[in-house]
Amino acid sequence: MSRSLALATLVLFMLSACGGETAPPAKSAPPWVLTAPVRANGATELELTGTVHARHETPVAFQVGGRIATRHVDAGQRVVRGAALFRLDPRDLEQAVQAAEAEHAAALSALRLAQADATRNRALQEQAFVSRQALDRAELVVRETQARLDAARAHLQQARHARGYAALTAAASGVAVSVSGEPGQVVAAGQPVAVIAHDGAREIEVFFPDSVTPPRSGEALPPDGPPLALTLRETAGAADPESRTWRSRYRVEHDAAAGALALGSVVRVRFATAAGGGGLAVPLGALDERAEGARVWQVVNGIAQPIPVEVVALDAETAHIRAKLAPGSRVVALGTHLLKPGMAVRERHP
Repeated sequence: MSRSLALATLVLFMLSACGGETAPPAKSAPPWVLTAPVRANGATELELTGTVHARHETPVAFQVGGRIATRHVDAGQRVVRGAALFRLDPRDLEQAVQAAEAEHAAALSALRLAQADATRNRALQEQAFVSRQALDRAELVVRETQARLDAARAHLQQARHARGYAALTAAASGVAVSVSGEPGQVVAAGQPVAVIAHDGAREIEVFFPDSVTPPRSGEALPPDGPPLALTLRETAGAADPESRTWRSRYRVEHDAAAGALALGSVVRVRFATAAGGGGLAVPLGALDERAEGARVWQVVNGIAQPIPVEVVALDAETAHIRAKLAPGSRVVALGTHLLKPGMAVRERHP
């Protein structure tokens, strides 16, 4: 009886031990990714907006400091070369001229007195009434007073020039695109008080994305009239650190038609970007720019692999690229920011 009871107890213990074991968790399946085909790309059009500027825009400023007495120009007003724009209060400048004139007169009198003393000492030295040393001192005084007179004359000339700088005039004909100086304002020498856009050639300033090289030509699309040809004149030496864009200036080739473009207005500009040499097009969401450069992701045997690309242009829905991909191959179209090299995924076609 005891043996049967012990055997039953052993069986119950083994059954309870087996029931306490937990089953290993099931391995999660790889996530699904949506893929899209890579299309062969020809020439593409990039359309942006630009701002109309004059070829030469000159900030104007006084060459001397002082208090603005009068203002003769408003923003948007047309000015001609030599027209008065601002005038300073001339009282301090007049007093500076008077002080310089007094200094010059005193230096001139001192020179005449020194020359008379030198002439007298020269006559006395010839008669041996004074020593040669006394004559040398007299001639040295003449040279010193001559130097002081030269300095006083230069100071007087500067004071007269400063008085003439009290009137600020337009250096060229054009339009005052901005005016910041106001009567009663105290300004320093060189502080801009207005900006004059010169007559003549017009340019359009365009900011390109960091990944796009500014094309050498394009066309402006004014609201009225035919497109205007554009030619690249300059590009900034570095991208803007905040917006990561490249500032470029395009010259409007037709001067007569360019006059219809209002300064400061915003116009549409269009550029033909050649995407030859393996140019491809992928959905905009396929671009991944987390790494050193742009890349796309391709699924190979269930594994996500990054492919480096060169971005040629971007539009609303498509990225135009160059890469070592064959047209028709498929890349991940969405959620590329979640992928890691070597990550297992399941491909799903739309």
